[in-house]
Amino acid sequence: MEYLTGYTIKPYSTTPLGEVTFTDGTNTYLRTNQQTCEAYGYTYDIASGTCMAFRYNANLERNISNENNKNNGAGNTNQLGANTIQVNGTLNTTKGFNNNCFINGSNNEIANGIDNATVLGNFGLAERDGEVVIGGGGFSGAGKGYAQSSTLTLTGVTTDATATSLFVNGDTGTIIIARSSASLYSGFEANVVGVRTGGSAGGSANDRIFLRATGIVFVKVANQSVATLGSFGTVTGWTTAIDFVTDYMVLKVTGAANMDISWTATMNFYEMKI
Repeated sequence: MEYLTGYTIKPYSTTPLGEVTFTDGTNTYLRTNQQTCEAYGYTYDIASGTCMAFRYNANLERNISNENNKNNGAGNTNQLGANTIQVNGTLNTTKGFNNNCFINGSNNEIANGIDNATVLGNFGLAERDGEVVIGGGGFSGAGKGYAQSSTLTLTGVTTDATATSLFVNGDTGTIIIARSSASLYSGFEANVVGVRTGGSAGGSANDRIFLRATGIVFVKVANQSVATLGSFGTVTGWTTAIDFVTDYMVLKVTGAANMDISWTATMNFYEMKI
C-alpha cells in the first residue's frame, strides 16, 4: 500500500490479533492515531489505542491456519494465513495471507496478502502478485528491497482510444503497481504486445504491435520514452506509458476507436532505495 496524500506513514503489517502497525519508510511496527487509522479504512479501538483490521475471535486462528508449507533452513517465518509456501534458506519471511509462494536465499520477504510470488537472492522484497524478485543485498544492512530487480506481467483489453490501465497478474481488481517507499527509484522496461481481435474500424483481426516503454520513476514523476519494435496492419495511435492514479503507479495502453485489442505486458523493474 502507498502513502495517502498528506500522510507520512502507511500500514506495514497486521498482527494475528488484528492490530495494524504502520511504517514511515524507515521505522516499522509504529502505532498511529484515530484519524490516520480511519483514513486507511481501518477501525480505531479507543479503549486500547490501537488500529484494528478485524476483531480477534478465539476461533479465528483455528480457521485460518498455515498449511502445506515447507521450510528448509533456520530462522524462516510464515505468518498467519500463509499456505503452500516453500522456503529454502535462512531468515526469510512471508508476512501472512500468502499463497503459492517460493523463496530461495536469505533475509527475503513476501508482503502481506501477496500470492504466487517468487524471491531469489538476499534482501529481496515482493509486493506484487505473481512477481519474480532477485534481491541484490540490503545496502550493508539498510533493509529489504533496497537494491533489487523484478519481473511481473499485466494484461487487459481496449475497445476505444481511451488510455486504459492493465491488470497486475491478471487480477481484474488490481491495476496498482505497488511501491514500498517514496524514496524508491525505479528504472523500468515494459515490453507490450497488442493484438486486434475484432471491431468495426478499418484494418482487420490479427493486426498487431510490439512496444517497449523505458524510463525511470521517482514519486509521481516518470521520465520515459516509448518505441515501436515491430508492427503489422493498422495500428495507428496504439501506444503505452507509465501513469499515476492519485499516488499510485499504473501501466496504461491506448488502442483505437471501434477496435477490440488484447494486450499483455512484461515489466522489468530495477529498483533502489536511498
